Amino acid sequence: MQVQAPNPDLIEYVNRLEAEMCQLPQVNCPHWDYFAPGLYARQMFINKGVALTGAVHRTEHLCIISGDISVTADEGVKRITHLQKIISSKPGTKRAGYAHLDTYWTTVHATTETDLEKLVLELVEASSAELLGGAENKQLLHNRLKG
Repeated sequence: MQVQAPNPDLIEYVNRLEAEMCQLPQVNCPHWDYFAPGLYARQMFINKGVALTGAVHRTEHLCIISGDISVTADEGVKRITHLQKIISSKPGTKRAGYAHLDTYWTTVHATTETDLEKLVLELVEASSAELLGGAENKQLLHNRLKG
């Protein structure tokens, strides 16, 4: 199921940015998966100086951010400089960000699914292999092709 982007112009901008970023040397952002009854959380660590893009999310969810990062939002680019900030993310959202300092970004989703492959297909418009840390991630594949 394809969801309607809250801001199609912003999604197009992030897609163009992502295409350009794929031409640059890439880094891996480690991530961890957590489960509680009815909840799934995916936490990612973003090193200072890293620019990145995310997958299009199919569902509304919460993002818990700890660090200093500039990130695209419907109204433009916002800098989040809190020890911890919680934001809501609408279906169809795709973000780009730049970490000014080491940052943890955690998405929290309401779901009873615990199989990671099924979970990713339920929550984002990508496979788990295409997400950061996955074997088919666009940015990391580009590194392997150039290396």
